[in-house]
Amino acid sequence: MITIERLTGAQILAAQAELIQLLDDAVTSGASVGFLPPLAPSEAQSYWQGVSADLEAETRALLVAHDAEGIVGTVQLELPSKPNARHRAEVQKLLVHTRARRQGIAQRLMDAIEALAAQEGRRLLVLDTRQGDDAERLYRRRGYIEAGTIPLYARSADGSLHTTIIFYRELGS
Repeated sequence: MITIERLTGAQILAAQAELIQLLDDAVTSGASVGFLPPLAPSEAQSYWQGVSADLEAETRALLVAHDAEGIVGTVQLELPSKPNARHRAEVQKLLVHTRARRQGIAQRLMDAIEALAAQEGRRLLVLDTRQGDDAERLYRRRGYIEAGTIPLYARSADGSLHTTIIFYRELGS
């Protein structure tokens, strides 16, 4: 059974070992999430400490998916605070552990983050993903609209450069 919950900054620190393992699994399996393998534990720890600080500052929200063995997925919502941006948010770092893929967890995390965005008064969501990844198909199925592409945007472990796709979705549409 999968449960999804919103974490606080303090809860991130308590779950840091599981979150580091999840991020390492994503990076090792080739996910384009801003890091390259091998991911140093100190780099992952620093990343999650920064997320914790953002949660405390209320500029980010983090949802985690749990199964009987622990955390199997996460998704984040960056919440801009500038007056002209409080109607929108950016979906970031949708991660599902390789042992739990193909079970609908990414879909459930996206359902939950979109509901949270709406609760926060965010009506426009934006995100990006590497062209050709499974995530691209997920976002298209969910009604995200391609705004454009940027070639040579993300580097892979082998040094090759990939196109990223920018998507948006108006909630309620």
